[in-house]
Amino acid sequence: MTTSYATPSRHPQPQPDPPPPDQPGATLLDDARTAFDVFAPLAHRVEVVLDERVVALTRDTRGVHRGIVDDVPAGTRYRYRLHREGHDPVDRADPASRWQPDGVHGPSAVDDPASFAWSDAGFAAPPLHQQVLYELHVGTFSPQGTFDGVAAHLDHLVELGITTIELLPVWQFPGGRNWGYDGVLPSAVQDTYGGPDGLRRLVDAAHARGLAVILDVVYNHIGPEGNHLADFGPYFTDRYETPWGPGLNTDGPGSDAVRRWVVANAVGWVRDFHLDGFRLDAVHGIVDQSAVHLLEQLTTAVHAEGERLGRAVHVIAESDLSDPRLVRSVDRGGYGLDAQWSDEFHHGVHVALTGERDGYYADFTGLADLARLLRDRYAYAGRYAPARERTIGRPARDLPYDRFVVCVQNHDQVGNRMLGERLSALTDLEGVKLAAAALLTAPFVPLVFMGEEYAEPAPFFYFVSHTDPDLVAGVRAGRRAEFADFAWRGQPPDPQDEATFADSRLDLALAGGGQHAIVFELYRTLIALRRQLDLIADPTAPDVDALPVAGREALVLHRERGEQAVLTVLNADERPAEIRVATAPGPWQVVLDTSEPRFAGPGGRRGPEVDTEYTLALTVPPRAAVLLHRKAPA
Repeated sequence: MTTSYATPSRHPQPQPDPPPPDQPGATLLDDARTAFDVFAPLAHRVEVVLDERVVALTRDTRGVHRGIVDDVPAGTRYRYRLHREGHDPVDRADPASRWQPDGVHGPSAVDDPASFAWSDAGFAAPPLHQQVLYELHVGTFSPQGTFDGVAAHLDHLVELGITTIELLPVWQFPGGRNWGYDGVLPSAVQDTYGGPDGLRRLVDAAHARGLAVILDVVYNHIGPEGNHLADFGPYFTDRYETPWGPGLNTDGPGSDAVRRWVVANAVGWVRDFHLDGFRLDAVHGIVDQSAVHLLEQLTTAVHAEGERLGRAVHVIAESDLSDPRLVRSVDRGGYGLDAQWSDEFHHGVHVALTGERDGYYADFTGLADLARLLRDRYAYAGRYAPARERTIGRPARDLPYDRFVVCVQNHDQVGNRMLGERLSALTDLEGVKLAAAALLTAPFVPLVFMGEEYAEPAPFFYFVSHTDPDLVAGVRAGRRAEFADFAWRGQPPDPQDEATFADSRLDLALAGGGQHAIVFELYRTLIALRRQLDLIADPTAPDVDALPVAGREALVLHRERGEQAVLTVLNADERPAEIRVATAPGPWQVVLDTSEPRFAGPGGRRGPEVDTEYTLALTVPPRAAVLLHRKAPA
């Protein structure tokens, strides 16, 4: 049976069933009743197709079909049957499905979040400036390729000093091999990873070990295979195109319901899976001319849900626009997000260590780009970018450094290379160590890509498991075209081949021996020092002075607060770098030198302390980084 919605009468009468929560999808109520809610204005009638029943829903004036159906317990499979003028009825999965136990082409299923026994009461993610993020792909992080497989290796991350796991998208995608950016049902957790309860087990286990969990989500497009949203209504627009297909309808007719669908999705991850935040993929692909941008609406709702639950939830955006409005507060005309990715940091370090200057690397010169980032928060802050053939960005010197997430490797920068090479395949051990020091002594929020912490030798390729041959052919052609601006030789591996996926799997056991163990120890030491020397990342401290070294591919990062100071010298040059920095009297303590024998280096030529009066003079070996600390006098 269904229960329709009606305005209560002023006259005494039997009370109607209470309305379901105001959220799309199938929401399990008490006594095995389930509320259904779907935006389908193209259908004059929508029915819920159950095992042996077909139940009609009630349509409102805006095309949302709702109803409460008895005897629909958790796990029940269902589809929506759409009746549209001029079309035969079709059965489709729920656009807001929270569980697809049989994949994108199967029926949806009713999830029961309340049945999970959480043990994470009291857990709270640290503030952003204290976080060290670890980006991982569930399918290749462990041999199992599941959430439980990730949970089995959490001690590795705890030992390293990670605070936060960042999962690549886990929205339901076709097959079992995908980065996740081809997801088609945004609220459903990938079945081959372990489904909704598998994700809950991982989050609960992570929280028990003091690790926060954030999720990469994709609101700029929806994948092609299994995507039937156009049968329901105007979920997409023909006014905006993205590099990945039609954009979502954020500001056209019917967009209120589409925005509700997106915002409810984000809030549901926080409520039902206890997630601690999000990384929003490529928000420059979300075009919205509304007075209240979708990003502001979503962030406001997510923050409110976090406050309701008594914990902080962070929203981080990926954008290549160098536009500070993303992270400015709403009262200053911004969207109020907590932070944004800065790929420019990666590009500067990459160019310094590899010398690559083709493709988008043509806009970067090396470590000098980091000096611009530290000053303006963007390397391109109102500057002309030759590779883009236009001026981009604006300065944002008023924003603290913890509004920006930086890396020296991530899934894009590795996986979108033709041969999926990690940095350790493009530079030597000294370069790997220098990159680690640059990342973890900078004041921005650092992100480590899975395997980076021990120089994993396996590549990270792009892979899919589509069932449509024409789509597979299109993916192959698209990958080849993507590499046209780069001088890479050879042929890309076949994304559809299962071996491409298998070759991308980590071997975490490598972290325990040889040079891999040396790199792991360096990362562990740097992360520990970052916590110990809180001035490195303190968002309230004065800006970092970033001083390029004349005649060298080298940079000095100098930050002072009162009589305390930290100083990092990054020397990517093949020659020693002589530095002289005006500073208050020492002594300075050398707390880390990547050329030390314990990190398989040739050994430094200095003692543990460097005396100075008002000028710090230091010689840093080639391809090395040195971190110094000056304490306030007792």
